[in-house]
Formats: sequence, C-alpha cells, structure tokens
Amino acid sequence: MPTRNPEEQDDFPVVTAPRAHTVRDLDSVVATCRACPRLVAWREDVARVKRRAFMDWDYWARPVPGFGPPDAPLVIIGLAPAAHGGNRTGRIFTGDPSGDALYAALYDIGLCSQPTSTHRDDGMELYGVRITVPVHCAPPDNRPTTTERDTCRPWLVHELELLRPTLRTFVALGAFAWQALLPVLAGAGWRLPRPRPVFGHGAEALIVDPQGEREVCLIGTYHPSQRNMSTRTLTPTMLRDVLRRAAEVAGLPTRD
Repeated sequence: MPTRNPEEQDDFPVVTAPRAHTVRDLDSVVATCRACPRLVAWREDVARVKRRAFMDWDYWARPVPGFGPPDAPLVIIGLAPAAHGGNRTGRIFTGDPSGDALYAALYDIGLCSQPTSTHRDDGMELYGVRITVPVHCAPPDNRPTTTERDTCRPWLVHELELLRPTLRTFVALGAFAWQALLPVLAGAGWRLPRPRPVFGHGAEALIVDPQGEREVCLIGTYHPSQRNMSTRTLTPTMLRDVLRRAAEVAGLPTRD
C-alpha cells in the first residue's frame, strides 16, 4: 500500500500548525494541506469544470489562508471559502457576493484600501483587520462535515494564538462562525461566559484571554450571504454598524 504524503494525512494540521512561528508562515503551510479527501476532491473538481464566466481563470484550488496584517486587533471569522470565490481567487471572501458586501462595508468605514476585492494581487490592504475561517477549503453546498471542521481546527487555534498579543475584537459572520469559534477558544484556554453566549445579530460577549490579562469582545452579525442581503435580513447599514462597533472596541479609527 503506497504511503501518503504528510499533507494528505488527517493529523497534518494538528502536527504542522504549532510549528509555524509567524502568521505568514502559517498562511504558507495552510495552503499545502490535503488532510480532508472529500474537500480536496471537490475544490480540485470545481477548478477543472469551472463556471462559464470564469473559464479563463487559473483557479487557486487549494486551502485559502487568512488575509490581513499579523498584528490586527480586529479578527473577522467567516465559514469557508466559496467554490468559485476564494477557491478561484486565492483570497478569502474574494470573487463572490458575500465578499463584495463585506469589503464594501469595510471600505465604507475606512478599514480597507479599496471597495472591491477581485483577486489576490489586486492591491487590497486591510487596516487593522484580519479575515479568517474555521474551514480553509471550499466544501460542497457550503457545508463542511463536523469531522472536516474538527480536522481543520488546529489552523485557527494557532492563528488566534499568534494574533493574541494584539487581538481586541472578534466578529463572527453568522451562526456557524460563532458556534465554530467558541469551542476553539475554550479549548485554547480562553474563559467564556456562563451560560455560553448565544448568537444573534449585534450580540456581544466578553471573553478573557488565556493569560487572564484582558477581555476580548466577540460580536455577532448575520452572514453577508447573497440570500441574506437580497432578502434584507442583513442590510449594508446593519453590516457597517456592526463593523464600526467592532472597530471602536478594537481601538481602530473609522470614517462616517
């Protein structure tokens, strides 16, 4: 029986993540992971078949790392890359309607350099903000399994540990992000309120960092999905207001 490469083994994240000494190192090694066979097959099949609108694209078709500065005080947590968004462009929340809404809101309040994010070399910069996800590969139907989420978890655990010295605020985009983040924090030694905080748009909770040195604020918002935005479950104003509140807590300047 042939031996699988380390990147294809299900313990690759848990073994490899702690070895990354910087956020940049972590971003590089995340992109090599092949630990979840179903997700690997899906992301690569999507890249071969493509959508008609993207036939001239050379799809990224790898795990999509987080994006933003390694000393960001504000961390935005999503779900997973979109099959023809981040899986195509190589940048999280880029090339799909959710990303269009998120980056437009960040730009409107002065937290990024341009209103649209189209590909990983388009010059986009985030100011004091980092965007990451609990699952780094695009899943079929946008639904990773529990096993896939748990296999991917060490990447987020270590990323948050590397970001911890400057971290002041989390924003969870949707209930999945909120529910995925809480056990990550609890398992890494963060002290959660009791009872555990419940997700809601605009919900806030204070979480004590593992060193017991300070409280970090967790804020929830509905996910800026195309469906939520088109039904006005979430409006651009609602999204901007949550992001502005998060920036205020994080000590980041914003514009009206």
